[in-house]
Amino acid sequence: MKIYISADIEGVTGSTNWCETEKGEDCYEYYANQMTLEVKAACIGANNAGVTEIMVKDAHDSARNIDHRLLPENTKLIRGWSGDTFSMVQELDESYDALMYIGYHSAAGRDTNPLSHTMTTYLDYVKINNHIASEFLIHSYIAAYLNVPVIFLSGDKGLCEDVKDFNENIETVAVKEGRGNSTINIHPNLALKLIEESVQKALLKDLSTCKIKLPEEFEIEIRYKEHKHAYKNSFYPGVAKIDENTISFKSNDYMEVLRMMNFLI
Repeated sequence: MKIYISADIEGVTGSTNWCETEKGEDCYEYYANQMTLEVKAACIGANNAGVTEIMVKDAHDSARNIDHRLLPENTKLIRGWSGDTFSMVQELDESYDALMYIGYHSAAGRDTNPLSHTMTTYLDYVKINNHIASEFLIHSYIAAYLNVPVIFLSGDKGLCEDVKDFNENIETVAVKEGRGNSTINIHPNLALKLIEESVQKALLKDLSTCKIKLPEEFEIEIRYKEHKHAYKNSFYPGVAKIDENTISFKSNDYMEVLRMMNFLI
């Protein structure tokens, strides 16, 4: 069995302030280590379920956060950004049996994590078919395009609840809950235990029940915090400017949606 893990940091237990997520800041190393340990827990759970190959995408900021030495030897780690339209699931293809997310966070426009954002911090929100879109949703539609089940996610409570709107069979572990500019976090060791157990449980189920349905058509709405971005990006082919800060894009091809997002967010 071959699985893919995409990992972020704003949804690991404890992370609350942007300085804790930024390479070079004094408190960053602790949370980068927790990110690594949560990925490691997922890998252990996967190996306990009989997985033979694991691809891990370091998908936070510089994409140089995870200490590969701490992961099992049957893992490969993607570091840095290639510029591929698949972004946080670079190299995902039809050969994978499942996709999982570690340390994922609520979308821009949600109040369930003080670090809520979608792909960048200069957006008010991204909507796909009138639903506020998280990084989970954007990349899960890639999995749906490839017919790869999405079986597990750990992150903040708000996102875990949002995941269930798309497929209630996806296993989730909420390691934190946002409250205003604060977070309520479970113990780091408990997070590792729950992730390991839940990943193993997810892989022993009928994986086909965890597929996400790909819409037949897409209407994307992007609202920027600054009007200059909406003006500039309104010149992208197929984009319409809705108001001073908002653009829209329609397509029946999700690969065209990803191409647009790659350039505009």
